[in-house]
This record gives sequence, structure tokens and C-alpha cells, in this order.
Amino acid sequence: MTIISEAKSLFDEWIAAVSEAIELAVGRYMRRPTILLSGNGAGVLTAKLNSAPNGPALPEVSFRLADGRPSPSLPADWQAAFRGSRIEAVLAPAQVLLRPLDFPKQAQEFLDGMIRSQIDRLTPWPADEAVFGWSEPSAHGQERIELILAATSKQEVEALLQLATNLGAQSLAAFAAASDASHASANIKVFDRPLGSATGRRFDTPRILRMALLATGAAAAVALLVATYVGDSLDSEQQQLMGRISQRRTALRLGSDGSSALGLLAKRKQTSPSSIVVLEALSRALPDRTYVTELRIDGDKVQVVGMTQDAPSLIRLLEKSPQFARATFFAPTTRAPNEPGEQFHIEARITPSFGSTI
Repeated sequence: MTIISEAKSLFDEWIAAVSEAIELAVGRYMRRPTILLSGNGAGVLTAKLNSAPNGPALPEVSFRLADGRPSPSLPADWQAAFRGSRIEAVLAPAQVLLRPLDFPKQAQEFLDGMIRSQIDRLTPWPADEAVFGWSEPSAHGQERIELILAATSKQEVEALLQLATNLGAQSLAAFAAASDASHASANIKVFDRPLGSATGRRFDTPRILRMALLATGAAAAVALLVATYVGDSLDSEQQQLMGRISQRRTALRLGSDGSSALGLLAKRKQTSPSSIVVLEALSRALPDRTYVTELRIDGDKVQVVGMTQDAPSLIRLLEKSPQFARATFFAPTTRAPNEPGEQFHIEARITPSFGSTI
């Protein structure tokens, strides 16, 4: 059960991570209206439609908050503009604590952790009860950087959060004006939260991901079944093919009369004389002072050319050998003046007794 619980937890985390990534991607590239809210410190908020993908521009509207709802009620066109929009609220100076800070230049990459760990000391609120942000760091001397910390209590943005939720906004961001609130570059973001799906209420990303995974699993199961069936069919065909190959190989090993080709080769090996055996038989039959210069074996016939002292006696010696028969001269015997013996040319038949000596 523990393994199943861990797997379910990992699956839910994966679904949440993918859903968040999709929401961020869609929210980045999908154009939605942006509404600017600004307060005058007396509880009056003024809404201005900063950008809208379609439709005419709307005049500014002012209202107060009463239980998280605008009072008086907004016109119908403004209510439609708020639905699915991004609200960017600029907090009144009295609601925000601004504090200049400086750090070593090397700490620029670790500002988030350093500031977050010091919120209790830098502001009147604990870290879990405050929302904060800071301006872009700027160089202050050679080895220092300076920035402006902006912080406020979560209670200050709670009313704005309730308003944005009631009006059906897609996200809410809160800014603090570091100097002149009319300059957007001077605003410091202290709060930013999505309130709804960037893909719309009808597009349930986690549900669609689960359905896609289930469909993928079902497709994989069907593919596995098909692969198993096809694999069994292929195995059967392979076995049949291997049987045919084996039969074909057997037929190739057999001759037309049914005799084995390997048997014919073995028979030929047993009945054909070996050159080494012929040479060994000649070395035993010829005398020591006889030299062989040429040896030719053609079927069952051997021809020997060489030098000897008594060529006619070689015929008698070969005839006595059980491996040779019908020895005769196939060329005249000659004697050169500068040669120590006679040059002979003898031809003999190789007897079948060589087969028993192999």
C-alpha cells in the first residue's frame, strides 16, 4: 500500500507540475485584458482598462469596497471586462513600507534568500504575514549594490484578492510605488497570484492530462496484445520456414540417387591417393643416391623425373612396391657429360592400396 500511495503522490505531483507549466505558457501567450487599480488613500479605488484584445475602450470608473465587492455596482461592460482579466493594483503609499537596503555586490544572486530571512527584522510583520518585493539593484560604489524593499501586510491585499475573485479575474498583482506612481518603471511588485485557469473554465488541464495518460495506457495495452498475437504468428511462420530450410538442406546433401554428398566425398577421400603417401612410398622404394626433381600426380598415375646411377633398376624397385604397378619409362634416359648420373623419366600406376593406408 505504501508503494501505491507513493506512486499516486508522484503522479499527482507530476500532473500539478505539468498543469502549472501549461497554465504559464498559455497565460504568457494568450492576450487578456489588463485593468489598473489605484487608490487615493481614502478607500476609493479607480479602475482603468489598460489593454483589451477586442472591444471599445471603457472610461475610468471609481468605487469603494464593501465586503469584497464594488460599491456602487459596476456597469455591465465593466463587469464583463473584469471577467478573465489581469488586475494590477497600485497600493497607496500609506499601505506600503519602503526601506532602502544595500548589499555586497557578490550577494546579488542570493537576494531572495537573504531578504526573506530578514523580513522579521526589516518589517513589522513576520515572514508568513507579509508580502514584499524589491526594486532592481543598482551599483553603489565599486563593491556594493543598493535597492528599495517594499513590503506590506497580507491583510492589505486580502480585500483586493476578494474583489478580484468575486469579479472573476484571472490573476491579481499588487505593486508599490517607489517614487512616482505614474511611472510604471518605479512600481515594485509585492504580490502576484493566479486566480483561475489561463486556459478557461471549460478547459480542465489536470483532467485532460489524466484522460490523455489513460488513453495512452490503453493504447499501449492494445499495442502489447497486438504485438503478442503477431509475435506468436511470426514464431509459427518462422518454425515452418526453419523446417523447410532443414528439408532443403537435407535434399542438397543427398544426390539424385539418394546417396549422401558427404558420403561421396568420404568415399573419394578413401579411394584417391594422397600426395604425401605417394611421396613417402617413393622415398621408401627409391635408393639413397637417387634424387627426384619433379613429381606429378594425375588421378591414379604418377610421373617421376630425377637423377640416378642406374635408371633401369628403378623400374624393378617400383614394381616391388605394393603402392605402384606397371612402371615404365615415358621418356628416354639420358646422361649429360657434366652430370654425375642418368636422368630418368618414369611413369607408374598408383594401386588402390593407398586407400587403406590413409
